[in-house]
Parts: sequence; C-alpha cells; structure tokens
Amino acid sequence: MALKFASNLSFMFTEVPNIIDRYQLAKQAGFKAVESGFPFGFSVQQVAIAKKKANVDQVLLNVFTGDVTKGEIGFAAIPGEEENFKKSIEKTIEYANALNCKIIHVMSGKVEAPTAANDMVYEKNLLYAIEKCQKEDIVIVIEPINNYSVPNYYMNNFQKGLDLVKKINNAHFKLLMDIFHLQHCCGNITKCIQDFLPYIGHIQVAQVPDRHEPDTPGEIDYKYILSLLETTGYTGYIGLEYRPKSLTVEGLNWIKRYGYTL
Repeated sequence: MALKFASNLSFMFTEVPNIIDRYQLAKQAGFKAVESGFPFGFSVQQVAIAKKKANVDQVLLNVFTGDVTKGEIGFAAIPGEEENFKKSIEKTIEYANALNCKIIHVMSGKVEAPTAANDMVYEKNLLYAIEKCQKEDIVIVIEPINNYSVPNYYMNNFQKGLDLVKKINNAHFKLLMDIFHLQHCCGNITKCIQDFLPYIGHIQVAQVPDRHEPDTPGEIDYKYILSLLETTGYTGYIGLEYRPKSLTVEGLNWIKRYGYTL
C-alpha cells in the first residue's frame, strides 16, 4: 500500500505568516491532507472556511496549549491546572469537529522534576480527554518529545508513553511516533517501529539533527524507514513536521525521488 503524506502547516509554508493561508498553499503543492498545531488567533469559522476552500483533509490537530508567549505547552501533567486542561480539550474538540479532524494530540506541558503527582494527574486528565473524545469518535494521541528540542517536557520517554497506552487500553488512545524524536530518545528505529506499530495512531518525520527534509544530510536513512513503514503495514498518514531548508515547494522534491506521490 502506498504511503500517504500530510503537510504540517505549523512547520511548512511559512513563506506566508498566517496558518490559515497555508491551507491553500498545501493544496496547490499537491497535498490532499494537512495537520497542524492549534490555530491561535483564528476563530473556528475562519479555520473551517480556509480548510473547506482548500479542499483538503485535516488529519491531526494539536490541543490548545495555553499562553504560548508564557511558554505554556499544555496542561495535562500539571497538578492544579485540571480546569484549564478541561477547557483546552473542549476548545480543541470544537475546532476538530469543525475541521472533521479525528486525531487530537494532547500535550503534557513542562515539568522540571516530575513526581508521582504529575503521573497521577496526567493519567487522570488523559482519561477525561479520552472519554470526551470517544463520544465524538476522535482519537487522542500523546507524543514523546526529546529533551534537546523541548527541555523539561514531561512526556519525554517512549517506553513510558507506550506503557500508558497499554495500561489504559482504549481504541481511542494511541501513541504519536515522530521519528525525529524517536531517534533522539531511543535510536534502534527498526525495532521500535516493529514493536510500537500496534499502538501507533499517527507518525511524523524529519531529519536529525536539523529537522529539515528527510533527504537532507543527517542520521536517518528515510528511504529505508519509509520502506519499512510500508512493509510493516502502516496505513495512516505521515505528517511532514519538518522545517524546510529553503522554500517549502522546492524541498518537496524528495517525495518523488523516493518513489512516492502526494
């Protein structure tokens, strides 16, 4: 089965400043699907209209993470922020439904010295989010993020994330595997993909260490990795969460050269 690729509008097409203007650019470049961080500063209606006008699918949306100017990147693992977490889930579900988006990435927030209290509130909040999203047929995903890119991010361990997905054991709760973060955190990518795949709800890619296109110089042989994803039977979208080295459209040449299409 051929692989499917989704443009990440928070990372790509930054030639234009507004995320809602990037929907059209993604469509013009040939994408049938997109993913994105939360569209701060734009109403549900504005985002829904932009997506509809571009005629693309929205396959993933990051949760409302709070005040990014204050460094807030989610509330899930932070005791005392339960009400803000619930509001963030409700707000994100509203946007996801308007975009017909069926995957929400819940971010944990930063915690300098995690304790059992963080573990407990994280699981409790996720159970709340899963219950809410299950009613809307939306899947919750959590993404382990490496400490180099985001120091003190609570969910920074793939095994911990996988263990929690197994423990909760709900079809609407899965792991987001960004291979950029997987290489930083674990290495051993082949074995990880084979072991994690039954629990994966979404995959993203970028080269290590500079987070550019998969064919740029770096640590990962993406021609092999993408072939592995095909042979292991991954059928979901692959989100292109990378920073284009130059112009976004120029950088898309790797897809054709690796034998794929948009």
